Amino acid sequence: MPASPSTARAINDRLALRLLQQEGPLTAGQLKQLTGLSRPTVADLVDRLTAAGLITVVGESGEQRRGPNARLYGIVADRAHLAALDVRTEGVLVLVSDLVGRVLAEASVPIDADSGTGPAVEQAVAAVESAVKEAGALAAPERAGVREWGRLHTVGIGAPGLIDPATGDLRDSAGLPAWHRSLVATLHERLPGARVTVENETNLAALAEQREGAARDRDTFVLLWLGHGVGAAVVLDGTLRRGASGGTGEIGFLPVPGTDTLPSATDCTGGYHSLTGAAAIVSLATAHGLPAPPTTDGPGAAEAVRGAVTAVLAGMGSGTARSGAGRASAGEAGSCDGPVTREAAGAGARPASAGETGSCDGPVTTEAAAGARPASVGEPGSAAGPGPAAPAGSGAGSASGESVGSGAGSSSADRPGAGAGPESAVVAGGVAEAVAGPAGELPAARFLGALADRIAVGAASVVAVLDPGCVVLGGEVGQAGGTVLAGLVEERLRRMSPLVTEVRASSLGGTAVLRGALLTARDRAQDELFAPPERLGG
Repeated sequence: MPASPSTARAINDRLALRLLQQEGPLTAGQLKQLTGLSRPTVADLVDRLTAAGLITVVGESGEQRRGPNARLYGIVADRAHLAALDVRTEGVLVLVSDLVGRVLAEASVPIDADSGTGPAVEQAVAAVESAVKEAGALAAPERAGVREWGRLHTVGIGAPGLIDPATGDLRDSAGLPAWHRSLVATLHERLPGARVTVENETNLAALAEQREGAARDRDTFVLLWLGHGVGAAVVLDGTLRRGASGGTGEIGFLPVPGTDTLPSATDCTGGYHSLTGAAAIVSLATAHGLPAPPTTDGPGAAEAVRGAVTAVLAGMGSGTARSGAGRASAGEAGSCDGPVTREAAGAGARPASAGETGSCDGPVTTEAAAGARPASVGEPGSAAGPGPAAPAGSGAGSASGESVGSGAGSSSADRPGAGAGPESAVVAGGVAEAVAGPAGELPAARFLGALADRIAVGAASVVAVLDPGCVVLGGEVGQAGGTVLAGLVEERLRRMSPLVTEVRASSLGGTAVLRGALLTARDRAQDELFAPPERLGG
């Protein structure tokens, strides 16, 4: 049955808006080419969207002959504003952007564990309100069903813990601060007119990696978050899976060999968290004779891993890597290698004590991974987000500036920097072989091997049940480990399981949660603003 005229118009409008959001400003001629619609139909939808205040002329193309087709149309970025929050045990990161994702304001606030619920909530809300005010997006109640342009439209929040699939609310979880749940309720009250949504932080990280990070070419994969805590997110056939109670991916509670006890319903000590949480990684590093980082949180563990990778690569030297059969280059067809970096990871020691963690399912620190070079979260297509003092970088690539493989048929020689240093040798040959030799005797190499053993235990359990074909090592530690740690884990999975599984390093690291929160806020706002008038009652 053919669509009615109004339905056809709505479909065409959404298609054009989606293209403008993805591609940036376009001429009417380009819209015609990309949509396949006729010139009169495109002219009608341009008039309709302009009248609705959704698009406007933002410039002209480089064509010599001026005319309607030379006008560049773009989404009205200040039609609405968005806020994204990364809520952690020790603080909150905030950014405010316009409708196309350009960051207008950022803020961060550390929150002391002894602050108490009321003061903690007030600190967090004050940071949000300050950023919103700086961006000129103060929320206001709707008047007669009409929202003022430029006001705060949607707030996306990433937080550790379980999200009730029926209500969308953050559930009360043992070990997590009480102010987390109170913050969401308070934001509803203090930001009238704004839509507030909350999602598990590891799930948001997976969505960000899928849209803009290491899993951009994957419809099915598992993100294994390695930060202060450990968690997993499952994406199957392009859809994030949450489970019956919202607990899919609570891998920190997975009973594993090598721990002194079993986890309980309220404490993941003795589970996979005790092998791969930040405190366990730092303990393992020091047990192997490596320098102790200043903290035992996610950034501290990442620092230990990063230092180990740097030491291993330096020990390898440019001429010690062997190029025999092994790991495919990042650019080869079917490869799952992540961006080449100079970082890697290591393996656990004693189980973390119950007091060292408040959660098992994601990052809980107030800082981005030390040494990473993320791009600004708000840059369209960027792959990173702000930490308290996050430097601007080059986008969704690796810390070394190299890009993810370019597609089928390419080889390592085709990628920028191929053959230029130890990282390229690691990618071109098998990682296990590349780290062998003199470098393999280094304490850093033994540490990385032990950590890979631990990570592989949990990853193998996930692979055996889901067969995802790809595992992304996320969080600060996953990004710090880079290709070296990912390759070591993949080599172990190859020996442990008959199911072929590629392992990639995160290209977003600890910034993925904030980026995912912004993307989900933008999606929700655009779904509403770009809806046909009859659905909105207008």
